[in-house]
Amino acid sequence: MESAANKPVTEGTESNIPVTEAWLRKYRFIYEGATRHPFILGIRDGSVDFSSFKRWLGQDYIFVRSFVPFVASTLMKSCKESGNELDMEVILGGMASLNDEINWFKKEASKFHVSLTSVIPQNANIKYCRFLESLMSPEIEYAVAISVFWAIEAVYQESFAHCLEEGGKIPQELQETCERWGNEGFGAYCKSLRDIADRCLNNASPEVISKAEVSFLSVLEHEVEFWNMSVREI
Repeated sequence: MESAANKPVTEGTESNIPVTEAWLRKYRFIYEGATRHPFILGIRDGSVDFSSFKRWLGQDYIFVRSFVPFVASTLMKSCKESGNELDMEVILGGMASLNDEINWFKKEASKFHVSLTSVIPQNANIKYCRFLESLMSPEIEYAVAISVFWAIEAVYQESFAHCLEEGGKIPQELQETCERWGNEGFGAYCKSLRDIADRCLNNASPEVISKAEVSFLSVLEHEVEFWNMSVREI
């Protein structure tokens, strides 16, 4: 897969459409690769290998624990850089849900007999977590961080919402997983994050927009590799 660093970054504030929409159109192929990955399609049609699901469960638990400090750092950037106090409320709501999410992973791990304390982070997971760590630096602009935050949540929401669409044959054991991220409420939350990202990008310099675009594409690449890892250890 082509590195994000080699991709053109030309979207700016002069477009007649929101910046995030321009990105989704520009990178539609890789976005669909992230949201319609064979792992997700396997859950939707019921053909998923449960050993793959268990691998995903353990690895995603590790990822979420690294995601929490990233969200906290985004909240701090919001306090310093955003002139809209509603941003803080949206991000705080996300942090509260992450606490519930960690507990959910523990419950699911127990149900599927996955020992979370024995899970060894795979390379794709390690690289994704390092990517998040790189965005926690005070030098990283709020517009970049919130764009990444939205992208990560949006990929999960759209992926699992697809599983819930008519015609799906989700295994009963995975129904709750799909409903957790595919429900309309989480979709509305992702829309709130996207609105914040677009507002910030609309006011950002071309350099910051370019940096955010590279980071957005990096999220998609990491998500594809994460799904790949779930299908096979890499």
